[in-house]
Amino acid sequence: MQVDSAIIGAGAAGMLCAAEAGRRGRRVLLIEAAASPGEKIRISGGGRCNFTNLGIRAECYLSRNPRFALSALKRFSQWDFIARVDAAGIGWHEKTLGQLFCDGSAKQIIDMLRKDLEDCGVTLWLNTEISEIYRGEGGFTIATSRGPVQAKKIVVACGGKSIPKMGASSLGYKIAEQFGLAVVETRPGLVPLTFAEQELAPIKPLAGIAVTGSVAVGSTRFDEALLFTHRGLSGPAVLQISSYWREGQPISVNLCNGLDTAAVLRQQRGQNGRIALRTALARVLPERLARYLEEISELRGNLADQSNAALDHLARLVHDWQMRPVGTEGYRTAEVTLGGVDTDALDARTMEAKAVPGLYFVGEVVDVTGWLGGYNFQWAWSSGWAAGQAQ
Repeated sequence: MQVDSAIIGAGAAGMLCAAEAGRRGRRVLLIEAAASPGEKIRISGGGRCNFTNLGIRAECYLSRNPRFALSALKRFSQWDFIARVDAAGIGWHEKTLGQLFCDGSAKQIIDMLRKDLEDCGVTLWLNTEISEIYRGEGGFTIATSRGPVQAKKIVVACGGKSIPKMGASSLGYKIAEQFGLAVVETRPGLVPLTFAEQELAPIKPLAGIAVTGSVAVGSTRFDEALLFTHRGLSGPAVLQISSYWREGQPISVNLCNGLDTAAVLRQQRGQNGRIALRTALARVLPERLARYLEEISELRGNLADQSNAALDHLARLVHDWQMRPVGTEGYRTAEVTLGGVDTDALDARTMEAKAVPGLYFVGEVVDVTGWLGGYNFQWAWSSGWAAGQAQ
């Protein structure tokens, strides 16, 4: 088979890129190893797809060069993708922090993209494995399980290592390395944090408790919900901070944002000092959590028995609980892969490899990783669009 462009990976970036190339009149083949396209889209946002965010900006992306993403993000912005969603008649709503979700199923986004592929004449091969890629004078030859494909250009859009049960692999990085492109160290991102057994055992009884607080590493902090689990900590604030956390670092957990716990405890002491510490704490925190904090504070007696210094100590446990994770749950549950193809090797405007004309990298396989909340989908749409214009 001979095509102008072969797109490897039918995820968010690959499908949008393929449609854009097809819209430009190119002969396009979209190759996907899985049985269905857009599997990560399907499961995202609890099945409603958090497809973009109203607050897209450079500081919401991690990369050796965070500004690399700006060219694509500005040229095909969240507003451009929202316009396509509106044109397809897909209802949506804003949740917290500018996050946009479908009113209905995430499958509506997949259906919209598949219709674009059909309308633009893109050929889609599913259940198709790639074994080798060769480069020749006229472009590239791809050895696939359906036979060889000759392509003038190739776009690598096969994602990262996160969620291997959905077909995630290292193929994109291997292709980059085959053609001499540097790959920044990869690791799981937006992933729950885990703890050593001696630290985990005391907090296991707290599993299932969720609070609105914050989690910080150094000067980086996220104010969102956090959840105690049987393996450690999860929830939006924890997933966010996991992208910044490195092994050996402690995290600071604030269990109750926007409250001066020491002042509240002093006030309660003046009103009813005979109550237990855990009873006073349970007025601002879940009861099981209040009991645990009383226990680790090593304070004894009723509220009236506590000095201001003792109440300050208890308040520090509420607002600056120092915890030391030992790891993460890994790629099995990670929403994204940090690191990837070094942006220094790519043209920010077209996503083409500077040293390998005709070879492009888009989406998660590139060293650009967004925050939780639609930022990674927008990078997929924007980078896919940019590469699609260059086919």
